[in-house]
Amino acid sequence: MVQRMGGFRRKTRYKLKKQEGTKGKISISRYFKSFKEGDTVVLKPEPSVHAGMPYPRFQGKSGLVVGKQGECYKVMIKDGSMEKMIIVHPIHLLGAKD
Repeated sequence: MVQRMGGFRRKTRYKLKKQEGTKGKISISRYFKSFKEGDTVVLKPEPSVHAGMPYPRFQGKSGLVVGKQGECYKVMIKDGSMEKMIIVHPIHLLGAKD
C-alpha cells in the first residue's frame, strides 16, 4: 500500500500565510488571553505558532468555550450538522467582540 501524501498544513499556502503588516513578534497579551466558560470565540489560526492550532478546515468558525485543558481551551463548534469539540491554544482564538 502507498502511504497518503500530505499532513496537517497541506494545501494551506494562502490560508496559513501572514499578511505583510502582521509579520514579526506576536504580543504576549494575545498569547495569554483568557476566556470564561460560555464565551463565544472565533477560530483564527496564528500561522507562526504551531502548538494548539486547530485544523485549517475550521478557520473562521465560531464556537462556545466549554472548558480548559492545560493552557488550551475546549471549544464546541458545529461542523455541518455535527457538533465537535476541539482543543485550541488561546492565540488562535478571537473573542466574538474583538
